[in-house]
Amino acid sequence: MTNTITEFEKMLAGLPYKASEPELVKARSLAKLACHQFNLADPTTPHVRIKILAELLKFKGKAYLEPMFYCDYGFNIELGDNFYANHNLTILDVCKVTIGNNVMFGPNVMISTATHPIDPIERRSTESGSPITIGNDVWLGGNVSVLPGVSIGDRCVIGAGSVVTKNIPANSVAVGNPCKVIRSIETK
Repeated sequence: MTNTITEFEKMLAGLPYKASEPELVKARSLAKLACHQFNLADPTTPHVRIKILAELLKFKGKAYLEPMFYCDYGFNIELGDNFYANHNLTILDVCKVTIGNNVMFGPNVMISTATHPIDPIERRSTESGSPITIGNDVWLGGNVSVLPGVSIGDRCVIGAGSVVTKNIPANSVAVGNPCKVIRSIETK
């Protein structure tokens, strides 16, 4: 007897997978519907808006997201307590995205676990991903992009417009494209 690994299991493991597989298409459609409902919900009832996302994302406590919010699947996203995201957050969560406690995102932040093959023939049919971890007490400025496989340590500040391509150690201020540590943060 052979064990066949599904495209869904390949995706979660960070292996090349076919995103066109019906189970994955259905899961993305459900996430898109939840995001659509969240984005169009009455802005004077934030508790109703967040309840829509609570059925999709994993909350470890209080979270507040401004619209617009977009994700691929939602179930791969874990938000720590006291999370805040300004407008236009996009999380491409083909692999796990773990965000710590007391984290703030500026507007237009993009978190992408998804990547594609360099070879154009392979790129026609497969994609893959790598998990992203963002520690506690992190602030990502506006227009920050975090790329597949990156870990950002606790208490970091990532400057606006940065493209984070490599791990950032705890207690760092990092900026640029590619993002580089420019100084350490002294903690009290």
